[in-house]
Amino acid sequence: MTDTLPLVRPGQVIGLLGGSFDPPHAGHLHISREALKRFGLDWLWWLVSPGNPLKSNGPAPLEARMSAACALVDHPRIHVTDIEARINTRHTAATLQILRARCPGVRFVWLMGADNLAQFHLWQDWRAILDTVPVGVLARPGQRISARLSPAARIYGPARIPARESHRLGHATAPAWCFVNVPMTDISSTGLRARGRWHGTTQN
Repeated sequence: MTDTLPLVRPGQVIGLLGGSFDPPHAGHLHISREALKRFGLDWLWWLVSPGNPLKSNGPAPLEARMSAACALVDHPRIHVTDIEARINTRHTAATLQILRARCPGVRFVWLMGADNLAQFHLWQDWRAILDTVPVGVLARPGQRISARLSPAARIYGPARIPARESHRLGHATAPAWCFVNVPMTDISSTGLRARGRWHGTTQN
């Protein structure tokens, strides 16, 4: 398990991909590689989230998900971290606030699938996220239209960077976001759990 964040320098661009990773799979790795290329990132960190204490049926234990993620990642610029558990945050806006304080001068980019953009307006302090860091959105199957018509996309329409200019997202001043279409796989954590392909022990 990774105890510390990697060494970073002011001016570096770091993408943040958050999620339960329950389990991590090739689709996560695929969009991470695409994000590194499309958005000109120096590093990409997987933020493996702790379980939600308010849910009776949470994800597999964090240690199991971290171990699986570390075993899967085969890219030298993708780093797996459980920083949210260590700093005791449950919401993205709070995580970003702490990371920016710990890494002055580093340029963070929040990454998400198009399905998350479709319901981004339901996230806690979602405007604060968009007003704080650039956001890179990677299209997933069946979510392109709903994402582009979402409240967040409409309200922040003037801040959208064209996909053909996606490489400049990391150095853009927030609010800024970019929606890119990438070759996607239909693999999902939900599907893997349903097919019994994930043997992490579920919390009670």
